[in-house]
Amino acid sequence: MTSSTNPNSIPLHPTIFVIFGITGDLAARKLIPALLHLYSKKMLPQRFSIIGFSRRPMARDEFREYIRERLNVRPGQFKEEDIKHFFDHMSYEQGLFDDPRAYARLADKLNDIDSRWGQCSNKLFHLSVPPTLYEGILERLAQSRLTAPCADDTGWTRVLIEKPFGNDTATAHRLDRVLGTLFKEEQIFRIDHYLAKESLQNILAFRFTNSMFEPLWNRDSIEKVHIRLFEKKGMEGRGAFYDPVGALRDVGQNHMLMMLALVSMDKPKNFKADTIRKERAKVLSKLLKIPLRTMEKFVVRGQYEGYTSEPGVSATSSTETYFRVQASINSPRWKGVPFYLESGKGMVESKTAIDVYFKTNKGSTHQNILTFRIQPDEGIKIRFFVKTPGQGFEVEPKPLKFSYSETMPTLGSTTDYERLIFDVFRGDQTLFASTEEIMSSWKFITPILENLNKLPIKKYERGAQEVE
Repeated sequence: MTSSTNPNSIPLHPTIFVIFGITGDLAARKLIPALLHLYSKKMLPQRFSIIGFSRRPMARDEFREYIRERLNVRPGQFKEEDIKHFFDHMSYEQGLFDDPRAYARLADKLNDIDSRWGQCSNKLFHLSVPPTLYEGILERLAQSRLTAPCADDTGWTRVLIEKPFGNDTATAHRLDRVLGTLFKEEQIFRIDHYLAKESLQNILAFRFTNSMFEPLWNRDSIEKVHIRLFEKKGMEGRGAFYDPVGALRDVGQNHMLMMLALVSMDKPKNFKADTIRKERAKVLSKLLKIPLRTMEKFVVRGQYEGYTSEPGVSATSSTETYFRVQASINSPRWKGVPFYLESGKGMVESKTAIDVYFKTNKGSTHQNILTFRIQPDEGIKIRFFVKTPGQGFEVEPKPLKFSYSETMPTLGSTTDYERLIFDVFRGDQTLFASTEEIMSSWKFITPILENLNKLPIKKYERGAQEVE
């Protein structure tokens, strides 16, 4: 559910989109396909330019061919004419991320484009690079005056940052201070692409527009909430990146806590971006810190067999590929209700789901469960009980289902990044994490990370259904 901004309003002001790290995997898999989708749907400004910035020396034609070969699109998905014209808007600037001269050349290129267009354009900087490079890039952007706004206030300057935003509370605070000296909060767009998933956004619509559920959405009626993010695959060549990070940083601090926020936040007074983000931040700020003395009771870490043999992974690595955390929210609505966050690689299947378990009547074993299936097979399912046909009064569970693919076949026509980039152009921050959300998330996760290696690590076989 997005804010009241018109979702179909096309950005018109000329815009330059600078992608740092454009030769990386994310640009080819997500960013460029999303921009190509928007271009083919005529949802980009008539005058726009995409400038790739990376270390690899390449001529313009070589750069375009490099991107085209790695473009993650299906054959026949786009008209050849659209692809050709789209690439006409792309150019490349080679440079090292720590070289001030490269930023000066980039600034000259942006000024040349503005002169050709006859006006100061919007500037969007996307950091598609490892998080360790964020601070240096941001500081050099400022030193080169690339972040300076248009003198006549006709064009905006915005920055788009990938997760993880920091490695712990201290690094997140430091990065936030750097950003705060260069940009206002309304200029900063921190990506958690899970927030752009239609099935996840629909949690708010389901809760707050169906009056039968919200009165039950509290500790009096709900026993527990279980949030799972399972992946069947292992490292898939990402061992060198993953080993210093681990599962808790990779998906726990961001994706899973954002899902927790959406399922547990109070009803906002309206659905504008600031209001929704404040409600998400409010519930995250009420997460109770897990004390060290009880850490082993509430936190489980695991590692799949064979992980230390993966390319790029240390042979003595104790990095977790699985975790389960029991979280608690200190609020009248949720006091005493456990929220289980569970994620793992090398599991039996890939799925993301939120199960809400309702309390049973005294002496009854018939438990109603509401499931939000985020991916794949997006949908909503409720387990309820009906009488078994025949004599007597036996009952049995039956599902009541809603499937996006069956009733909303256009669900997959817009990708997560397509929606996110379009919202950045429009200035809608609903689907982006605020400073308060980021800091509250790290405040909860950092004490766990600091003590994670003190917990026993449970080994599990690839293809496991659960980790005991």
